[in-house]
Amino acid sequence: MKMSHVLPTHGRYAYSAITQRTDYDWPEGKRLAVYIGLNLEHFAFGQGLGASLTSASPQPDVLNYSWRDYGNRVGVWRLLEMFDSLKLPLGVLLNTSIYDYCPEVATAFRNRSDEIIGHGHTNSERQGDLPEEEEKRLIECCTSRLTQEERTAPKGWLSPWISESLHTPDLLHEAGYTYSLNWCQDDQPVRFVTRRGGLWSIPYPQELNDIPAIMARYTSGEEFGNMIVDTYDEMIVQSEAQPLVMGIALHPYIVGHPHRLRHLRRALGHIVADGRAWITRPGAIAAHMDALTVPGEA
Repeated sequence: MKMSHVLPTHGRYAYSAITQRTDYDWPEGKRLAVYIGLNLEHFAFGQGLGASLTSASPQPDVLNYSWRDYGNRVGVWRLLEMFDSLKLPLGVLLNTSIYDYCPEVATAFRNRSDEIIGHGHTNSERQGDLPEEEEKRLIECCTSRLTQEERTAPKGWLSPWISESLHTPDLLHEAGYTYSLNWCQDDQPVRFVTRRGGLWSIPYPQELNDIPAIMARYTSGEEFGNMIVDTYDEMIVQSEAQPLVMGIALHPYIVGHPHRLRHLRRALGHIVADGRAWITRPGAIAAHMDALTVPGEA
């Protein structure tokens, strides 16, 4: 049997070893950029997708729906108190259905001048299954609503469930987005090729992410907090050789529960107290890359 030696590829970026790239700094000579991606999500009752605390029940799945709803009613407000006390900036990944269901949640983060990032309309649905024209309309509708509510157009996008079609990066660039958070292939921003220009891929974590860590791998709140501390302590050393990005992905219906919140506060407090990182938002990372004379790796 004749074997093909060339595997299919996405064509968005070429291979590049992180040890062989052009050096640069983050603002003020910092070497590690740290951002928090806070997912504000709303789910349909009685249908669609959703993370589960226990095995899914026949719809309406009251247990899992109400567990997720705790995040918008209670967890998000406890997290907000913590972010304020630590003076942490945020990248807020927002389902536009939040504007209809609990607009005061969006207002609270707008009042902090946090960056609002596109995150689809609801996490009850995946966009990667849509035909190209329908996906384009979804992105356009969400972008229009975000711009209307926030009085500024969003620059970044994270697909619900990290769901992409073959056309998603092209559609995001054409809708005016400058970066995507969908990919986790690197510890530095990577320049994606699209059919009409470039799009930054800002590293979004699937390790320091409470859904895979806590819901899939059953990591405890204490262990998740330790993961954050250990990742930071290791990356601050690694960043002496290369500038790096460390993202932390959070969901209020998971880390907003008291037994997890306590350990999250400890971990984030460790990063703040250390003081060596540039604690920022994803959009600022993308803007910094645009301003560099070094264009980043394609």
